[in-house]
Amino acid sequence: MTTNTRRDHPAALSSDELSAECDVQFVRRSGPGGQHRNKVSTAVVVLHKPTGVKSEANERRSQAENRAVAIRRLRVRLALEVRVERGPGSVPSLLWRSRLRGGRIAVSPAHDDFPALLAEAIDAIHACEFDPKAASEMLGCSSSQLLKFLQKEPQAIALVNRQRQQRGEHPLR
Repeated sequence: MTTNTRRDHPAALSSDELSAECDVQFVRRSGPGGQHRNKVSTAVVVLHKPTGVKSEANERRSQAENRAVAIRRLRVRLALEVRVERGPGSVPSLLWRSRLRGGRIAVSPAHDDFPALLAEAIDAIHACEFDPKAASEMLGCSSSQLLKFLQKEPQAIALVNRQRQQRGEHPLR
């Protein structure tokens, strides 16, 4: 897990801003394509230079589609692996507040805002020493809503549960 000292989480950057911080390589991988397999470099490997987090995509025959998928995966991996320090009493971001409706977090895992919101939720949980009740109070939602949100990304709930178990606390369900 990497700690980031800048204010904005890298997962919250726009695709263009994030791409500017990345090395993008086009490589050959096995995958769909039939006769064209391994003849063109359609697989994409994206490395976020400031953090060293990497993602790749090679499911599609189109280099552009694979690049978009790799950037999306990179944003989720950054949300999972990079922490931005939050002080006690820090306020939720404008993005978080705009997605909060009656204490519910309204966003689909497929939406472009999801990785940034996921990063903010994990940062809050981390700042509150993996206490979901304290983190939910910091974020302005219920702890059950925060838990439901984390469950939208299986790796996120697994990450939080590993950290809780290391602290001798029971896993969240």
